[in-house]
Amino acid sequence: MSYCLNPYCPNPQNPEIAVFCVNCGTKLILKDRYRAIKPIGQGGFGITYLAVDEDKPSKPPCVIKQFFPLVQGASNLQKASELFTQEAVQLDELGQHPQIPDLLAYFTIDNHQYLIQEFIDGQTLSQELAEKGTFNETQILQLLNDLLPVLQFVHNHQVIHRDIKPDNIIRRKSDRKLFLVDFGASKIATGAALQKTGTSIGSPEYVAPEQSRGRAVFSSDIYSLAVTCIHLLTGMSPFDLYDMNQDVWVWRQFAKHPVSDRLSRILDKMLDNAINRRYQSVAEVLKDLNIQTPPAATPKPQTPAKPAAVKPSPVTPAIPVKSKVDDELAELKTEFLNPGAPKKNQPSPSPQTPSPHSTTAKSQIDKELEEMRSQFGQKN
Repeated sequence: MSYCLNPYCPNPQNPEIAVFCVNCGTKLILKDRYRAIKPIGQGGFGITYLAVDEDKPSKPPCVIKQFFPLVQGASNLQKASELFTQEAVQLDELGQHPQIPDLLAYFTIDNHQYLIQEFIDGQTLSQELAEKGTFNETQILQLLNDLLPVLQFVHNHQVIHRDIKPDNIIRRKSDRKLFLVDFGASKIATGAALQKTGTSIGSPEYVAPEQSRGRAVFSSDIYSLAVTCIHLLTGMSPFDLYDMNQDVWVWRQFAKHPVSDRLSRILDKMLDNAINRRYQSVAEVLKDLNIQTPPAATPKPQTPAKPAAVKPSPVTPAIPVKSKVDDELAELKTEFLNPGAPKKNQPSPSPQTPSPHSTTAKSQIDKELEEMRSQFGQKN
């Protein structure tokens, strides 16, 4: 099927083989390449169509975004046209990120502006909520960890998205990754632009207080992302989650699943109405989101210390002090028993087996030496 891109066509559906609309005569294939199949969305600035790229053999799907603002008045139309062109410029740079659709083409035909974008096959978070029900804490943590780095990339390029909401976040079927789409409301956040009051833009349920006054800042996107989270946790309109009388968010009591104090505190800080109390950057949110209290260090098992081995002091055996007399007597004994034995300090010959005679002589000599020792010892 082919779909006519003339917004005023009374019957836009056409056979696939048609080149011109059978009802209004409008050419159906843009630039002889992009053929619309059906509308898939409409916002304040235009209509989005699912299309195919007829120029490629595989005819891959793509998205045609046609500028068709709902605003009235020349000045408003001019502003809307500028924003549409600005979206094309920004997508040309931001599409480098793997979770932001690529810009494939931008052109004007018959006074209508067109953006051709990469098609992301998946569901928006609004569709997912309607089909599967409210999110739990694990899903919200996954959402934040998946999408915050994308938002950080956008902010690093000095762009404020200004329209973060469940409808503008798509989960791709193939790998479950989240994509941030629709930069039609985005704003270049140069120093001068941040100081200038601009147009109040965005979806009222999700915009930060300062953005509703035309003074969006980077943390305005952080606020909108937090509102998206509490909507997914409760399934309720953000308007019903704020107590106007108390001027506080009351989302916790409506959450369908338990939410830890840690995540609740992070969401509350993202949601703070006062900019100076809110997170100032995505990096601050990521730091608190991923901070973990390190477990108490478990000491390594210690081997019981063995008492130092006390070496017993060596007991030196009592060595009898030999007198000079004892030395001389021992030498005389040796001479008598072994006449050929070397004297002290002389090399010893090979030992000889003592004879019975030498044993008898030894006994006699021992007696005589003992008598001499007694005599000499008494003199000393």
